[in-house]
This record gives sequence, structure tokens and C-alpha cells, in this order.
Amino acid sequence: MNLDWQTITHVTKVDPAKPLPPDLGVLEGTDLVLVGGSDDVTERNTLAAIEQVNSQFPALPVLQEPYSATHVSTDTIENADFLSIPAVYNGDRDHFVGKHVDLFTEVGRKPDELLGTGVPIVGDLIASKGRDAISDLSSKLFGEGYVVQHLDSAAATMAGVRECYTPEQVAGAALATETFYGFPVFYIEYSGTYGGPVDVEAAAPYLSDTVLLYGGGIDSHEKAIEILEAGADAIVVGDCFHDDPDTYLETIPTTE
Repeated sequence: MNLDWQTITHVTKVDPAKPLPPDLGVLEGTDLVLVGGSDDVTERNTLAAIEQVNSQFPALPVLQEPYSATHVSTDTIENADFLSIPAVYNGDRDHFVGKHVDLFTEVGRKPDELLGTGVPIVGDLIASKGRDAISDLSSKLFGEGYVVQHLDSAAATMAGVRECYTPEQVAGAALATETFYGFPVFYIEYSGTYGGPVDVEAAAPYLSDTVLLYGGGIDSHEKAIEILEAGADAIVVGDCFHDDPDTYLETIPTTE
């Protein structure tokens, strides 16, 4: 599956550690599902969330956003369409580059572990399957420039974020994402609180090929439109998907 960002304006973030709404039909109007979270996330609940979405919406793109190599397995690679690896600019070293080195070190050292446990194959077949898994992972994986702007959030705690960026620094991070790092996505994350359009307006002029995502506190049609009109390519809605599906539906932009 190819991911055509030009068709995506609404992204639903599914936290694997939280219960899904009783009726997944609310996903009918979203363009992409992003599966990931900060607390109590495991490979098992990640896979379960991906499989539940796939079973009801097989044509809906599903992107896994793992915060640890332990969240990734052959099963998640096979069932997710893409894997997006955050590089948190205003976090600590571990969450900008350390986690990425850990992931690829583990994959390179023991590719057979991607096959999971209890698989009755040995020798060359394990090596072959391991190489296949690495190839599959590489074809689906991309980096994601990330700025966390809510200091009291679980995301900020996990990533070691101690200071929010100014709008000027957000703009600089956006420019670095596109021109230096070459990541296809730049994500401004307010994680449960509404940050407004200021950071989006600062970043948008510096991005032409890179997709600009905004997530955090979008719980109304008005907020969704405000962020999109400020220059975001897509909004990311998570909390109200889990907590209030009726409100979640209001965040989906409609075409007249």
C-alpha cells in the first residue's frame, strides 16, 4: 500500500492500552489510523489494536508509531502498513537517536528474534526469514520529526522533554526536518491539550515536501478547521476517540 498524504486530513490516534469504542464504525470518516502510545503499551496490545482496525476497515491505512523496539515484531510489521519512528527534537538524546540505534542494533544482531517464539524452523531458514523481516521493516519504516509541547504529558515525561519550543524553534525544527534530516513527516504534539494555531503557522511556511501533522486537544469541528486553515496538512485526534466518540465525529472535516 502506498501512503498518499495528499488525501489525508484526519488521522485517528489509537492508544493500544486504552479500550476501543464499542462501535468502531466511527472510524468511517477518518483517513489514517496511527497506533501508538506512551504508557502500558506492549507488542501484544499493539497488535490487537491493529488487527481490530484491519478486521473492520481493511482498506484504511494503519501506521504503527512504536516508542520502543519491544513494541515491534514480525506480526506488527506484517499487519501495519507503515511504521513511523519519532525523533523528538526537544527531548533527551535517547529519544532523538538512542532508541533508533537500539532498534536497528537489535534487528541487525538477532534478526531471527523478529520471527517471535515457538517457530519450528532452524538454520538457514531462520536467517532467510530474518532477512525477509528486515527487508519488510525497511520498506515500511520512515522517520518523523517530532516536537512535544505539553510538559505535563506522558509523552513529555517519556521523551525527557523539559522545555517547550518557542514558535521560532518549532519553525527551525520544521526546516531541519525537511532540508537536513529528510523525514517525510513533522509532528507538533500537544498531547491532550489544545495548543492553538501558533506553532502550525510558524512551521508551515518551511515545509513543502514534508507533511505537517498537529495533534492535541482537538475536540470540536471549529478547532479542527482552525488548525487545518493555519497550515497543517492533517490533524491527529486521539483522546476523544476513546473517551467520547460523538465528540470525535465532530472533528472529522466534511467536504461540502
